[in-house]
Amino acid sequence: MSLKKIINDKPAVGWLIFALSMGVVFGLGLLASSITERRLEGEYLNAQKRPIAKLEPRNEVWGENYPREFESYYETKDTTFRSKHGGGAMIDMLEEDPRLVILWAGYGFSKDYNQGRGHAYAVEDIHNTLRTGGPLNENEGPMPATCWTCKSPDVPRLMNELGVEEFYKGKWARHGAEIVNPIGCADCHDEKSMDLKITRPALIEAFEAQGKDISKASHQEMRSLVCAQCHVEYYFDKKLPGKEGTPYLKFPWKDGMTVDDMEKYYDNINFSDWTHKLSRAPMLKTQHPDYELFTEGIHGQRGVSCADCHMPYKSEGGQKFTDHKLQSPLNNVANSCQVCHRESEGSLIKSVYERQDKIIETRNELEKMLVRAHIEAKTAWDNGATEKQMEPILKAIRHAQWRWDFTAASHGGSFHAPVEMGRIVATGMDRVLDARVKLARLLSKLGVGDVPYPNIQTKALAQKYIGMDLKKLEAEKEKFKEELLPKWIEEAQKREATYDEKFYQSK
Repeated sequence: MSLKKIINDKPAVGWLIFALSMGVVFGLGLLASSITERRLEGEYLNAQKRPIAKLEPRNEVWGENYPREFESYYETKDTTFRSKHGGGAMIDMLEEDPRLVILWAGYGFSKDYNQGRGHAYAVEDIHNTLRTGGPLNENEGPMPATCWTCKSPDVPRLMNELGVEEFYKGKWARHGAEIVNPIGCADCHDEKSMDLKITRPALIEAFEAQGKDISKASHQEMRSLVCAQCHVEYYFDKKLPGKEGTPYLKFPWKDGMTVDDMEKYYDNINFSDWTHKLSRAPMLKTQHPDYELFTEGIHGQRGVSCADCHMPYKSEGGQKFTDHKLQSPLNNVANSCQVCHRESEGSLIKSVYERQDKIIETRNELEKMLVRAHIEAKTAWDNGATEKQMEPILKAIRHAQWRWDFTAASHGGSFHAPVEMGRIVATGMDRVLDARVKLARLLSKLGVGDVPYPNIQTKALAQKYIGMDLKKLEAEKEKFKEELLPKWIEEAQKREATYDEKFYQSK
């Protein structure tokens, strides 16, 4: 039966078809209108009110064009949120856990280790930490210039002006007057298109070492990779061919990104960050392998990005934008977790804490045994142990603490990849037990009975035990802040006052 006959026999069918056709046409019209409106809105939002110069480091300049993102970014100054095991508050981790002083004896972290505050404090906090010392000129201080790499959008500007290798050379104080703007827009964005951009060569070089081309990463992958420029494990390579003597920033990813892969890499090149003051073990200091552990977890494997949870979308005035208040998702559960998970906020937070609690409980046991291993190793040395006798013991301590630190230094790793974190702690426990069994046998041969353990119940007691003169370090820091730091700030203000004039003259 033809459609025409059906309509003749039942006119209502014709009217129904007409109504449906009009509905489809109207719907397509609305869709076209919406697409046009969104395109115009996007063009309006990206229409720069003020041109942005290449590698412009001042976040305020970008903020004139993107006020919502700028204002939300500076909410990272908020330090009121503290979760059960983290948050944005300033926490003296050595005071909270004095055992850390022993584990890092002889290394900068035994002087001072605070939980990191928001990105807006990046430059201020590196000025204040005792780890950077109290230099009074550009050639003094314990830390290399490389330590600035992740702290500021002034870094890609300075790398462009000096060259990457030249940037890494010298002491930390060398760049003090040049690096003044906290982590911000130019670290992650192209100034013209606002596309996400890799500005730190170490990440690009790490991909190349694995035979990968980072330029082929998708937009969703880039929403994690811009974070991976800094939230990773890294080391300073002073033996790089052609760059010998320069503390060149590298990621140990050539053989893979797991804790075992990176340990093998470091062992193969005979690298250590420092020699432990008590045990004399050649130690590795894990930095913050957040990206590596994230990729091992279910969210990373399912294509979720860092920004999805730590910088979720936000609507304001009818406009949708990325919230640049980088923070714990636990302080923004509705816009982060509950976009995908339909459980209540209380249930989701409880689930996170359960995972964290279980990892931290076993990690703390590993930590206690490592402290004892270092002190027992010192006792063995004090009683005449030889290097040959101590070599396998020190290797086991090195590997055990590397695993402990891998789980302790990662921000959120016990949630990102709880299964992998549990495995790492377990293998660390195996290695520290091996070290302590060997130590017990050696101490017995040396005629040593019970090993006396010091009172390290407070940060002050632990630092006194390792021979640290904290008052001297604090006095040096105060002198630096009184004498050199104001000169840096004054010089930076004079330099930045010329930026706009140079920029517009070049147009």
